[in-house]
Amino acid sequence: MIESLATALPHFRNTNSGQFFLMAGPCVIEGEDMALRIAEKVKHMTDKLQIPYIFKGSYRKANRSRLDSFTGIGDETALRILQKVGREIGVPTVTDIHESDEAALAAEYVDVLQIPAFLCRQTDLLIAAAKTGKVVNVKKGQFLNGESMQFAVDKIKQSGNEHVILTDRGNSFGYSDLVVDFRNLPAMRSFGVPVVMDVTHSLQRPNQASGVTGGQPALIETIAKAAIAVGADGLFIETHPTPATAKSDGANMLALDQLEALLVKLTRVREAVR
Repeated sequence: MIESLATALPHFRNTNSGQFFLMAGPCVIEGEDMALRIAEKVKHMTDKLQIPYIFKGSYRKANRSRLDSFTGIGDETALRILQKVGREIGVPTVTDIHESDEAALAAEYVDVLQIPAFLCRQTDLLIAAAKTGKVVNVKKGQFLNGESMQFAVDKIKQSGNEHVILTDRGNSFGYSDLVVDFRNLPAMRSFGVPVVMDVTHSLQRPNQASGVTGGQPALIETIAKAAIAVGADGLFIETHPTPATAKSDGANMLALDQLEALLVKLTRVREAVR
């Protein structure tokens, strides 16, 4: 799948359908049945709307507030599930990596390696991801502006990999909130790479006293519409059949049964601004 995806990166920036592309799935892989069910349903929606789709699922969550927070079902177990989703549903897959030695392992199973926002300046991690030859999606740090992400792009390209995506996920606002500065999207698009808006993580309320991150899912539609209106090439949306029971980031997820209606609205926004 990777060869076709890497070749298709210009296509993802300006798709033949005229639509944005979508990265969507659960925050973390909780089990095979759920992952396949989510991927199948989202693929059905996106096929109808001619939206290119990449299935998203973290094989492990390394950035947790509390020691007792759920981190995953086992690395290779989750990675094999991601591989099965890609093969059975027929979609590219993306997962996070956190340390340099994870890059080669994850690259055996998925098509896109994702660099978490807190780690976007970690040179060794970016180089290791680049050297796999996989597409590398780098999330912009909450502490950076869009212009600063040029250096992340340079690190990957100068390591011999031209297949880069940049994703915005908001900026820190005080200690326990995030805001989205939409100036970051055109700034990052100027580097000649596809740019994605991580809608759901941008609505997090981090650093809560409970040790569990909060969120504002009621604003998912607002952020998504605005991102498409200012020219985002893709959207990143975490979705789950029952966000209240999700084992990670349920507070800012979109319920799976609400996704199609949102995508219909967003395709209309895209058509209006083209």
